[in-house]
Amino acid sequence: MNRYAAGVLLALAAMAAGTMTAASPATAASAATATPAAVLRCHASVSNSRPQDYTTIYVNVGTVRYAAVTTIAHYKTVSRKHTGTANAEGNAKIRYYISGATPGYRVNVSVTVTSGRSRGTCSTSFTPRR
Repeated sequence: MNRYAAGVLLALAAMAAGTMTAASPATAASAATATPAAVLRCHASVSNSRPQDYTTIYVNVGTVRYAAVTTIAHYKTVSRKHTGTANAEGNAKIRYYISGATPGYRVNVSVTVTSGRSRGTCSTSFTPRR
């Protein structure tokens, strides 16, 4: 029997006996594969925090270069999702047309940025007016 098979059998026997500890080879191997993904930097702001209805604003996002950017504006009655990609400097401008949004209701905008297996989140908001 080779050493690997013997180690696996030993680990299985220890698990069955309830004596397996954090120092066992099987636990160390699974811990090595459970490394968390890196957190990306994310900063968001709006071009106008008090826009009038029927105007356009931009959600400005700062992150890493070429990251995928997803924004979701949570209006009073509906949520609107827009996507984009950061440029070589790590900046993205996501356009939102403010139609007949509820004046005085704060619209929170959730932002998620992803690059490879890394991810980051941030948020901003605006309050429409007449």
